[in-house]
Amino acid sequence: MSWVWFAFVGYLCGSIPFGLLLTRMAGLGDVREIGSRSIGATNVLRTGNKKIAALTLLCDALKGLLPVLAATYVDTPHAATAAGLGALVGHIFPVWLKFKGGKGVATGLGVLFGWNWILGLVFCTVWLLMFLLKKISSLSALAALVLTVVATFGIAAWRGESGIPALFLPVLAIAVVVFIAHRANIQRLLKGEEPKSSFSKSA
Repeated sequence: MSWVWFAFVGYLCGSIPFGLLLTRMAGLGDVREIGSRSIGATNVLRTGNKKIAALTLLCDALKGLLPVLAATYVDTPHAATAAGLGALVGHIFPVWLKFKGGKGVATGLGVLFGWNWILGLVFCTVWLLMFLLKKISSLSALAALVLTVVATFGIAAWRGESGIPALFLPVLAIAVVVFIAHRANIQRLLKGEEPKSSFSKSA
């Protein structure tokens, strides 16, 4: 039952609202009052401060990565899986903010790198290529997640494994949770109303 403990630790780590804390420390106000009202890095970027947005991205990724690495080091792969999923849930539903947090992309990326660095690399590559083409952060993240789920089969085949890959269901769970968190974005995408993002603004 150690996985329950690691899921709880992961949740606590994931629930740290770095986007909110960093923007307040930088004197940028409450990030929940602008844009999508999310505490994630994309919404932090809407404050116009690229450095704080980048720091938020890094911290949100680390709070997904570190619990997974800790669980991997001291326990079993099941504990690492539980820690990662706990961190993702903590970021999206932080108890400190009445369960209204971010959308899980950066934290999910950290979890992916913790589970398998190739999956993290696949996500980053697809996200970057899609963003260069469309300039839409949400679309890039959703497309990257879909292909990362598919990539679990590619990794298993490369290793000579048969059947359903061990990471397929955990990665699929991340994709499903993040897709649900992006349901408003998906509606706007379908209507052609999702705004484009830009990282060229000065800060």
